[in-house]
Amino acid sequence: MKRLTDIVVSLLALVLLSPVLLVTLLAIWMDSGLPVFFRQTRVGRGGQEFGMFKFRSMVRNAATTGPYFTEANDVRITRVGRFIRRTSIDELPQIINVLIGHMSLVGPRPDVPEQRRLYSKADWELRCAVRPGITGLAQVSGRSEMSWELRLQQDLAYASQASWWFDIRIMWWTLRQLGGKQAN
Repeated sequence: MKRLTDIVVSLLALVLLSPVLLVTLLAIWMDSGLPVFFRQTRVGRGGQEFGMFKFRSMVRNAATTGPYFTEANDVRITRVGRFIRRTSIDELPQIINVLIGHMSLVGPRPDVPEQRRLYSKADWELRCAVRPGITGLAQVSGRSEMSWELRLQQDLAYASQASWWFDIRIMWWTLRQLGGKQAN
């Protein structure tokens, strides 16, 4: 049921959001040139690595010119990048990852391979028991305002109680947050 929901919703989202995707693509290209997409290796279900897509919000080759994690007021973020990050539009290309099957609509955010060392063996296995998602329990519980440790706890809590109904609730909470209301 979860995979069927992922396929149907991602196809519908691609159609409905195509004007936003096209405008964003053009805005990035006009603001900072090509490429308009950013692809980064992430870890998915079963520990399998995949290329996660995002709209590029930073200058080209940003990884070689600054810290690994983005900081507040990071000079590497472009003008368009600030807007698409604030509105989460930069995440929309991950719908393609959902359609392919590397990700789900709901799940823990996909980690980069280097983050594996931050987990215990048991926690890593639990974390990799589910597909990573575009949104998840940690995103609706505080997003980037949370410490890494609290995000980890939320991701593991999701992995241990994942269900289709829980996903529906998280998607509802996500939509409410995008509309400016807090999740309950």
